[in-house]
Amino acid sequence: MGFDHFSFIAPIYARVTYSKKELMREIASLPVRGRLLDVGGGTGRVASAIREFVDEVVLADVSIGMLARAPRPALTPVCGVSERLPFPDSSFERVIMVDALHHVEHHSRTTGEMFRVLKPGGVLVIEEPDIRTFGVKLIAIAEKLLLMRSHFLAPDAIMKLFTVGEKSTKSVDGTAWVIVKK
Repeated sequence: MGFDHFSFIAPIYARVTYSKKELMREIASLPVRGRLLDVGGGTGRVASAIREFVDEVVLADVSIGMLARAPRPALTPVCGVSERLPFPDSSFERVIMVDALHHVEHHSRTTGEMFRVLKPGGVLVIEEPDIRTFGVKLIAIAEKLLLMRSHFLAPDAIMKLFTVGEKSTKSVDGTAWVIVKK
């Protein structure tokens, strides 16, 4: 399997705050009654910031080291890969993925799974560093040098991964959001 970069950085990552809470609230149409799934949510920094806007938050990540740092009982951590989410169809009112799509092995399987577990009428939000910007291109190079297997996609390429749903994008200060309504 190789070196687990994410377990290694978990202690540091757990201290990083999420600065886009209000923007995520707007983009994800929060608050909402029901459940939110944070795919690739690591230590729960994003889920913790928006926890107050939903009834329940499930944090799914492949890294045990990251999940071990998630605050309990506020978040429910579940270990698993994004390409095979361990949830029934239509389980969540909201599904988010922040700064993680470029780390997954199969983009199309991951987005398919996130859409599968989203309830009809739900909103799916993918927030990614915008590879069209110079700073993010430098980050992509650095992650390659660290052997992180990262593969960044531009917002239009992310949108093409979804064959159904109402899709839109938003870009602000080097960050891109892809929003899909089911």
